[in-house]
Amino acid sequence: MGIGAGIFLLAVGGILSFAVSDRISGVDLTMVGYILMGAGAIGLILAVVLNSQRSRSSHTTVVEERRAPRL
Repeated sequence: MGIGAGIFLLAVGGILSFAVSDRISGVDLTMVGYILMGAGAIGLILAVVLNSQRSRSSHTTVVEERRAPRL
């Protein structure tokens, strides 16, 4: 899950929690919204942490050159 997906889940969860007043039998939309917001927050934090670790890592490239012998 990337940063965009985390923000999307936060937005959808916020809409379900605070803006939707409809009722569905057997489904609490407010709780579903809170769950989506929690999943989005966790996904957003993980994406930021993993991206920061990726930028701190260093990579070494070894280049080997071979020359043909002179005749």
